[in-house]
Amino acid sequence: MILVTGATGFVGRALVRHLSDTGQEVRVLLRPSPKTPRLPKGVPVEVSVVSLNDERGVRAALRGVHQVFHLASASGYGRHGNLFNTDMEGTRILAQAAQDAGVQRLIFLSHVGADRMSAFPVHKAKGIAEEHIRKSGVPHTIIRSTIVFGPEDIFTNNIAAILRAVPFVFPIPGDGKVLLQPLWVEDLVTALLWALQNPDMVNETYEIGGGEYFTFRQIVETIMNISSARRAFLPLSIPFMRGLFVTLDPMIPSANISTYWLDYIAVNRTCPVENLSRNFGLMPARFGYRLDYLTRKPLLQRLQEALRISR
Repeated sequence: MILVTGATGFVGRALVRHLSDTGQEVRVLLRPSPKTPRLPKGVPVEVSVVSLNDERGVRAALRGVHQVFHLASASGYGRHGNLFNTDMEGTRILAQAAQDAGVQRLIFLSHVGADRMSAFPVHKAKGIAEEHIRKSGVPHTIIRSTIVFGPEDIFTNNIAAILRAVPFVFPIPGDGKVLLQPLWVEDLVTALLWALQNPDMVNETYEIGGGEYFTFRQIVETIMNISSARRAFLPLSIPFMRGLFVTLDPMIPSANISTYWLDYIAVNRTCPVENLSRNFGLMPARFGYRLDYLTRKPLLQRLQEALRISR
C-alpha cells in the first residue's frame, strides 16, 4: 500500500494516475474540507480524511502502508495556507509516524533552494521539513525540483490568466532576469517513481530540473506568443507585487494567485541541466514544446465542451 499526501494537487493527481496505471494500491491523505476533493476521475483509491498535524489520524492512515509520497504543501493556498502546520509541523509528524510504523521509504518532494536559513517562507519551510525527515530516521529520498509546469499548474496557467485579465501591461518582478529551469510534470513524476524503486537512492537528496534555462521575462514572452496576448512589461518591486497579488487574488479566483508564488521567481532556481539524465536516465521535455494546453480554444468549441460536461 502506498500513501500519497497532496494527492489533489497538480503533481499529486498526475502521480496518483501513474500509480493506478501500474496496479499499485493507493491511499490518499485528504485534509478536511467542505469542498469536493479534486482527485483524478476514474482512479480507484482509498481515502483518509485527516489533517497532517493530527498525529493520531496520521498514524491511523499509515496502517498497512509500506511507502509514502509526501507532496502536500500549503504554498498553493496563498493566504489560506499555513506553512507551519502543513509543511513544517505536518512533515515532522508524518515522518516520525512513518518511522514508527515501519514504512520502508518516504519520498519527499522539495524545492531547489530549500534552506532553513532562507529569507523566503516557502524555501525556509521546505528546508525545515527536510531536516525533520532526516532526523526521524525513516528511510527516505528527497527530490528537490525546479519550477514545474503542465496542465493545471499554478505557474504557466497563472501567467496566462494574468495576461487575459490585465490589459496592455504585464507586471514583472524587478528586471525579470531571474533564471528558471522549467520541469515538465511527467518528467518529475517519472523521477519520483524511479526513486521509489531504486534502493541506491535511499537517504539521498537529488536536485532536478528541465533541460533549459530561461529568464522569467523569456518565459512570459513564450506564453504571450502562445496565448496571442502581447503586453508591455511593467517592472515592479517584489514587496509591491506581493501587495498586488493580494489585491488580484479575489478579482481572479480561477487563477488561485498565491503570494508564495513570488518566492519561486525571486531568486535563480536552477541546477545542472544534466542532473535528470544522469541520475534518472531521462531526457527532459522541452519547455516550448509542451505548452499546447495554454492555447485558447475557439468560443464555439468551449461552449460545446461545456454542454457535453453538463449532460
